[in-house]
Amino acid sequence: MSVKEYLANRKKKKELQREKLKSMSFGEKAFSFGKTILGAVIVVMIINGLLVASFVVPTGSMENEVMTGDFLFVNKFIYGPTTPQVIPFINQELPFYQFPGIKDPEKGDVIVFIYPGDRDLIEAQEFQYYLKRCVATAGDTIQIINEVIYINGEKQPLPENANFSASNNPNAPAAFPIGSDWTQSNYGPLVIPKEGDVIPISRENIDRWRIFILREGHKVTFDNQSVFVDDKPITSYTVERNYCFGMGDNRRNSLDSRSWGFIPYENVTGTPVIVYWSWDTNMPFGSFFDKLSTIRFNRIGNLID
Repeated sequence: MSVKEYLANRKKKKELQREKLKSMSFGEKAFSFGKTILGAVIVVMIINGLLVASFVVPTGSMENEVMTGDFLFVNKFIYGPTTPQVIPFINQELPFYQFPGIKDPEKGDVIVFIYPGDRDLIEAQEFQYYLKRCVATAGDTIQIINEVIYINGEKQPLPENANFSASNNPNAPAAFPIGSDWTQSNYGPLVIPKEGDVIPISRENIDRWRIFILREGHKVTFDNQSVFVDDKPITSYTVERNYCFGMGDNRRNSLDSRSWGFIPYENVTGTPVIVYWSWDTNMPFGSFFDKLSTIRFNRIGNLID
């Protein structure tokens, strides 16, 4: 078929579509429009669940690798694509399932994950995505001495673009786990739980592990002498999942695993790839032209490492 014939056929099809649209009743037009919108929603849900997603950086805890107001494309395929978690526009939650990924989180990865909840809560009060750097993985031992991270006894280099605030956050919550006297600057040593690990459990240490076991889906009770999981007396608990430990590059101004604990691998949904937009998200759209002046063109296109 020549180009001329192709263009003629295309024009004819468009004319037929216009004629068909004119002959449709209002109800038929509304139904056709609804099908188009539904199709677009389904495509967005599939892409957002399986391949890539957008993430807006809300805080400065990862400066200068990413900045507050950066808009990021997130690769969701690498750790395992997920089914869509909400229906767009109406925010209706859907059943969650994660497919096998290419790899598990590794030390040094910048990760986007579902926030597991505050230290003393079984689950988060609201569904939120967080962005941190994975500094330790299942089976590792982490210790922080005067702000320097040691993993399995080895000193870890600072991330290339790490930026420390002038001082530690004075409003930082109590350290994880319950009962520790650790601080953000001097923390651990702490072993990151790995599937199959056997943890000794007693009346003396159950406060430290109670929320952890509850988050793995079990009932925990105790009396003056014994601890019960699912109504059975125990002296040890076998870990059922793999976990990692996340921290912000801006360690003095980051609420992270030091405050609220371990991140289950299954909560890790992706890794950011590139900054596709960046501006001051705190400035209202009412000051639109002032907001335009905050666009950070030097950040657009930056790759995340």
